[in-house]
Amino acid sequence: MFKTRITEMFGIEVPIVGGCMMHVSGPSFVAAVSNAGALGMMASAMYDSQVAFRQAVREVKSRTGKPFGVNLSLFPALRPIDNELYVAVILEEGVRVVETSGHRPPEELLRRLQAAGIKTMHKCVSARHALSAQNAGVDAVTVFGTEGGGHIGELNLSTMILVPRAVDLLEVPVLAAGGIADGRGFLAALALGAEGVTIGTRLLVTGECPIHENVKQALIAATELDTLPILGSLHNTVRAWKNDAALKVADLEAGQGDMWEILPLVAGTETRRMIEGGDLDAGVLACSQSIGIVREVRPVADVIAGMIRQAEEIRSRLAA
Repeated sequence: MFKTRITEMFGIEVPIVGGCMMHVSGPSFVAAVSNAGALGMMASAMYDSQVAFRQAVREVKSRTGKPFGVNLSLFPALRPIDNELYVAVILEEGVRVVETSGHRPPEELLRRLQAAGIKTMHKCVSARHALSAQNAGVDAVTVFGTEGGGHIGELNLSTMILVPRAVDLLEVPVLAAGGIADGRGFLAALALGAEGVTIGTRLLVTGECPIHENVKQALIAATELDTLPILGSLHNTVRAWKNDAALKVADLEAGQGDMWEILPLVAGTETRRMIEGGDLDAGVLACSQSIGIVREVRPVADVIAGMIRQAEEIRSRLAA
């Protein structure tokens, strides 16, 4: 098995974190990731009230006795997010891990969480941002390469370069993210100096993932060419699955489209219509280039165990 500072810090069996995915990372899915020995991560921004968020946290706790975490989004949002409401629940309900993403995490927030024994990590798209997060006081950082799905930043840095650069600069443990979907990518990340990985897109195509079967089958049929970066014109670049909605956004951006023409296409209501109802072109779905190596729907536990098994086999072969 692979034991690192990440497994010790988070109290998990394998150094794998389930990427937080908006409209996806709800209680049953998060619990499935944690029950598989990895760290499930809830998307707090999915919940529009403190009451709904508390209910979701309690549902995760009812489904797993293993550690899980909560993501606090520091990105600008159309619906203003008061993270103080989420933090109150996190502290009261005994959540053990908090991840921040977006802007630099406030030091006062980190101190409050850590005073309660909560481990903190921040997701970054550059080594410079990772160093800033370390200076703010986080316990670990995730560095996210441009191959990944979701908010990839504007710097276009690949995971292969970003991970060793961050490892060389930082003292806190580094998690690698972006384009990792099997044991080969997992072991490569460890070879680059990471002490764990964060995976998202591979977990979209699992039995427990709460997206429509039409979407899962379309993703299985996709290749590494079937994603594209969008929203660069808004300085909020996201790598998305290349469906009609994402292509319309790209066309509007190429034609100097107005922000208010673009935003309805990426609205959460449209994405929910796609993932709940199965309309493949209704909304925008974050997706990594790693979708090109995902070929079947499997249970979350099988995906996690398979990654570790494949990595161990490769390590043994190389040692021989």
